[in-house]
Amino acid sequence: MRIFTFLLMILFASTAQANPDQWRGEWPDTNFGKTNIGSWSEVQSGGPPKDGIPALSDPAFVRTSGKSGLAASEPVITVELSGQSPRAYPIRYLMWHEIVNDRVGGKPIAVTYCPLCNSGIVFDRRTPRGVLSFGVSGKLRNSDMIMYDRETQSWWQQATGEAIVGRLTGTQLKALPAWMESWAEFQERNPSGLVMAEPGFNRDYGRNPYRGYDTSRRPFLYSGEMPPHGIDPLERVVRVGNRAWPLTRLSREGEVSEAGVTISWVPGQSSALDTSRIGNGRDVGSIRVRDGNGRDVAHDVMFAFAFHAFWPNGSWMIDP
Repeated sequence: MRIFTFLLMILFASTAQANPDQWRGEWPDTNFGKTNIGSWSEVQSGGPPKDGIPALSDPAFVRTSGKSGLAASEPVITVELSGQSPRAYPIRYLMWHEIVNDRVGGKPIAVTYCPLCNSGIVFDRRTPRGVLSFGVSGKLRNSDMIMYDRETQSWWQQATGEAIVGRLTGTQLKALPAWMESWAEFQERNPSGLVMAEPGFNRDYGRNPYRGYDTSRRPFLYSGEMPPHGIDPLERVVRVGNRAWPLTRLSREGEVSEAGVTISWVPGQSSALDTSRIGNGRDVGSIRVRDGNGRDVAHDVMFAFAFHAFWPNGSWMIDP
């Protein structure tokens, strides 16, 4: 398969059964005695150690009109909070950092992206424990990134926003309305908006280290059940709560109104996980999810295998 050229993440990945005892030296302040993980065999090393993929905090921004170097079809995660300038977080940066700790109008947020699940979610960082800041643990569960908070060293599942190991086990982060769209879409709608500036790391931003991944037959470091209904494991689905709409259906119908939401699809966004350069990826289109009052709804566009892994009893919104 033509995938996983990011050597630190891939070549040294272990598929051995996980045991928390081997991680206590790396995580001396994590309470492994408190967890809601059913079996530690679900947790595997993704390759890099703790912080081997460096999360970002308080990034710099430039005005949309002053940003260059992004292809029109490149995906960005858009955050539009009331009363604040819209912000775009390019996937070309999140591909190499996976988490951005930021503040928008005083609201602390975490912009997260797991390439192996194509899961891009924005969370409110405020919890009963206080405001948390997040890093990348280097661990995976069902091929999804496990985050950790620097305040309590608890582990968090990125796809669900729930703490799964440590003192804060069971705590749930609030997902905020945000969406992936093309850079051109963001520019057109927000000519005076803000876009994250290139981080000061030595990375080949714009390159996709997972070339060919989303057309692979099987997900990486995943041994769970495959999706039902003949859905390909690496097909994108739009998850709203515990429901999933296949992107193939949405791209065919253009707009679907069901279960209290309206989901619209438009062409123009490149897959970040297709060709070696993100901006050259095939067109997978962009999604917006709104409620009956036209307000944006928190959702995720993730791979079908990940939805089935974390919502095994979820509803599949296939052709009516």
